[in-house]
Amino acid sequence: MRLFLTTPPRSPEPTLIPQPVTQNPLPDQTFTLQSTATVGVLSSEEAATWVADQLAAQLRLSTGFPLPVEPGTGTITLSTDGPNSLGAEGYELRVDNSAVTLTAATAEGLFRAVTTLRQLLPAAADAGTEQSGPWEIAGTTIADAPRYPYRGVMLDVSRHFRSVAEVKRCIDLASLYKLNRLHLHLSDDQGWRIQVDSWPELTKHGASSEVGGGPGGHYTKADFAEIVLYAAERFVTVVPEIDTPGHTNAALTSYPELNADGEATEYFTGTEVGFSSLAVHKDVTYDFLDDVFREVAEQTPGDVIHLGGDEAHSTPHSDYLTFVPKAAELVVKHGKRVMGWHEIADAPLPAGSILQYWGTDDDRSRELTRQAAAGGAEVVMSPANRAYLDMKYDQDTPYGLDWAGLVSVEKAYRWDPATLIPDLPESAVIGVEAPLWSETFDDMSKIEYMAFPRLPGIAELGWSPASALDWESYRARLAGQAARWDVLNVNYYRAPEVDWS
Repeated sequence: MRLFLTTPPRSPEPTLIPQPVTQNPLPDQTFTLQSTATVGVLSSEEAATWVADQLAAQLRLSTGFPLPVEPGTGTITLSTDGPNSLGAEGYELRVDNSAVTLTAATAEGLFRAVTTLRQLLPAAADAGTEQSGPWEIAGTTIADAPRYPYRGVMLDVSRHFRSVAEVKRCIDLASLYKLNRLHLHLSDDQGWRIQVDSWPELTKHGASSEVGGGPGGHYTKADFAEIVLYAAERFVTVVPEIDTPGHTNAALTSYPELNADGEATEYFTGTEVGFSSLAVHKDVTYDFLDDVFREVAEQTPGDVIHLGGDEAHSTPHSDYLTFVPKAAELVVKHGKRVMGWHEIADAPLPAGSILQYWGTDDDRSRELTRQAAAGGAEVVMSPANRAYLDMKYDQDTPYGLDWAGLVSVEKAYRWDPATLIPDLPESAVIGVEAPLWSETFDDMSKIEYMAFPRLPGIAELGWSPASALDWESYRARLAGQAARWDVLNVNYYRAPEVDWS
């Protein structure tokens, strides 16, 4: 079914991802952006003007039009006079012959509306140099709001370090599809990536390696602040992860006293997991975590710290059950909610905790997730055999892994977060996240190849209502994203199940 009735002249049919809650055509209406256009702001929120400035700045690049941003009504108007019923991220959008109006209750809602407007415009509007136009949008009305409050992507910067500029690139691409969380995996066996002043060897020593023996690297406090601010300006919250008690070799090689035998370990540049563990029964371990969580909390305005908890195969189970509550207590002490991989549900968790399910339909992972939900924890769905972006598309994919199976674009899309785990209350699920582990990715082109075109599908699962999730509709809309990715220089995989022509 076509989204819009067409009357010439008309821009190509929009292919919105995520699918809005409701969208209706306005027959015989076409908006054309002209050189005399203005961007108006009806809001007392400073952030609303910032959203308008971002939109105008991009359109100036691609159209060459002056597009001044002014208080009041403009050719394109951004207003926060919308009803509170729209929520923090909901919005309404109207396009007719004379104007474009974006209405929300908050600046964040306006930003989500702008991402929709960018997809309504021709792909060339996202170019970084002046293009020829015309800049037409078919008449439409949209009312939209997210299904889930948590919609994320995880970037593993421990196995292979990524620069601040590269992290910003990830934020830009993720926010285009209304994702609102960036989970940064900041510590692992191969490298420690965030500055902690009270334990300086973590970055002086523990950051100096990565998979394959590369130079590694870390974020100074200034670097991390730059990432956090850049994300916040795009209404993305950074979720920092300090993985414990396993995946800790970079810490153990930096501070031998954290190891059970007190001996420093060697740098690790391989990809095996499950061999390292903090010394659970040493007081220094909790002094260390207290300092680390405090300094990470100070650098993170979001309300969550992820303490990992996965694949702690070298930590005796009784020790693991001792460790998790003590580590979680330290996170809470510093004013943050606890988030962790689903294994942490084996131990008592503080109120308000978030469990991240990464199972592959196995009974144990499902039972732990149901157990956590029964205790009041909220759940973010990241099934490895559907949402892990580092899994190969097929046997011929040149990089990536396949331990959770092959994950085609169709498989990554065809699941429902609310029903994936039988008997898990739908009310416990707060969202989705697509992790991208970096064992085999040493540059951004590989990351983009594995994320696109699967990441937009995960974004749609998190935003659009369950009734709108339809593979045939999605694959057609996905094909329409190719022109935009070409403009943005995204190195995407031309999946055979999508008709890219």
